[in-house]
Amino acid sequence: MLVHKAYRYELDPANSQRTLLHQHAGVARFVYNWGLDQRISLFKNNQGKDRFTDAMKQHKLLNSLKKIQFPWMYETSKCAPQESLRDLHKAFQNFYRGLKQGKMVGFPKFKRKGVRDSFRLTGTIRFEGRKLQLPRIGKIRIKEKRKRYYNGRILSVTIRRRANRWFVSITVEEGIPDPTPVRGKTVGVDLGVKTLATLSDGTIFENPRALGKQLKKLKHLSRSLSRKEKGSRNREKAKTRLARMYLRVFNIRQDTLHKVTTYLAKSHSKVVIEDLGVSGMMKNRRLSLAIADVGFYEFRRQLEYKCQWYGSQLIVASRTFPSSKRCSNCGHKKKELSLSERDYHCEECGLRIDRDLNAALNLVTVSLPETQTACGEDVRLIANPLGFTDKQTSVKQEPNINPRH
Repeated sequence: MLVHKAYRYELDPANSQRTLLHQHAGVARFVYNWGLDQRISLFKNNQGKDRFTDAMKQHKLLNSLKKIQFPWMYETSKCAPQESLRDLHKAFQNFYRGLKQGKMVGFPKFKRKGVRDSFRLTGTIRFEGRKLQLPRIGKIRIKEKRKRYYNGRILSVTIRRRANRWFVSITVEEGIPDPTPVRGKTVGVDLGVKTLATLSDGTIFENPRALGKQLKKLKHLSRSLSRKEKGSRNREKAKTRLARMYLRVFNIRQDTLHKVTTYLAKSHSKVVIEDLGVSGMMKNRRLSLAIADVGFYEFRRQLEYKCQWYGSQLIVASRTFPSSKRCSNCGHKKKELSLSERDYHCEECGLRIDRDLNAALNLVTVSLPETQTACGEDVRLIANPLGFTDKQTSVKQEPNINPRH
């Protein structure tokens, strides 16, 4: 089957090439802001269909004005402004779709210089050894020494500047064999803040706390930046140091998430997770920083496409599923369960178990077939993965419930 994959490299440009990269990013930013300003003016000053436009119409208008008003654009590739207008059109599509569906999708904003500089190129793009051939820019050296590790057709490249370093993401259309179903057990995954993920087989993946561990350094660098005079070279140096620290936090978090999600998708036939309401959880001011540091949405996003690649199945439990309040042994459901209770204690069967492990065991039952009660109500079968039979047995098994691998 054909899939689209992105491969990320760090560039090692010469000084002249670095200038060209800045010029392309500047043109893309200028055209995006120009197109956004034109769309706002059209909407305010016209009626009916004349209030709206699209990327193709704006690109034709830009070409007619380029020779007179923007001749400096000829120094860069034509792809950068064209792709920038397409990004703007997609941003408006997302905004209008959000209005129809009742979702909070922000109105497109003007871009600032030096903030998330990026541009996208299409056309003749190819690798020649350790160098990447780009339109109008030429051959740029890649910092990695290994050979390219993909086989497919290059669709586009997106070049970004982060912490004064340039990175390229190469989008490739690649044919991969149809995945064979993974032979492995069904696993429930309970995501948390104290531990990143607790599996139903007892495996625990620790939370790297990428942001929390670097918070003291980040505060120090932020104070140092605020003391520097605006426009000075020392302020630019301090800004770069702060950006590099944020980039380090991002890399640590991404590395951990990729390792965990790849392991889950390759080793288990079915992976069951919860549909977490992250936006609502972020409203807790005491936990918002720790929740944002974990990356719940990114964890689910990676699992979705990796399960398709490797032949496993991803099951998402409903938000109303009582994974934490239900006993994994007898099925009894508690009315209340505070966040401070890290061990689950069942009043019915006497089970004592780690709270996160209990939730993971309950998530396994979501993948089981449904049965119906005498009243015709759909219920899930309650599994007993630990094999508890009575109160005494369940209490004796407590020391072996939470092994750490």
